Amino acid sequence: MASRSSFGRPAGGGRRGGRDREPPDDGPPEPPADPEQVARQICLHQLEFAPRTRAELAATLAKRGVPDDVADAVLGRFAEVGMIDDALFSQMWVTSRHRGRGLAGRALQQELRRKGVDDETARTALDTLSADEERATAQSLVARKLPATRGLTPDARVRRLAGMLARKGYSAGLAFAVVREALAAEGAEVEIGFDELQALDD
Repeated sequence: MASRSSFGRPAGGGRRGGRDREPPDDGPPEPPADPEQVARQICLHQLEFAPRTRAELAATLAKRGVPDDVADAVLGRFAEVGMIDDALFSQMWVTSRHRGRGLAGRALQQELRRKGVDDETARTALDTLSADEERATAQSLVARKLPATRGLTPDARVRRLAGMLARKGYSAGLAFAVVREALAAEGAEVEIGFDELQALDD
């Protein structure tokens, strides 16, 4: 007859086989991850989805707890091999956002600043966007939105269309001139003056 414990259970705690189970042996603990390797993997993962500026990657590394000296070293090597290039990023950003969203230089400069691009690099990229190209894009934007404003008074149409251009970074002067030109082509008489649109530049 099997021996029993003082609580009436089989010796060994009542577990199948009559023996206490030991925790599985997972082997020796893994060594701590190499910070530089971690930083490289984070950067590569970020760059898989879209180009990033150096400042954007630095901010991501900081959030993930990568030491500043390690981040600087890894980002420096990425820049050396061309995986980070703020000048090229800025040029591509200006071209893409102007053609795709119709943004003017002022709005593009603000976006690049938010991405951590220095002013000199941003200005160099923005120099590729000519005044004639900006005006042509503004005219295209107005022509696209013009039909939706029919039925409004001419002055209301000016405010609506010039406001749209202002939100995309165009100056009040250019916006006013382009909108008046478009309305004049339809035979609409505009009474609102340029001075009344100056607030759009604020």
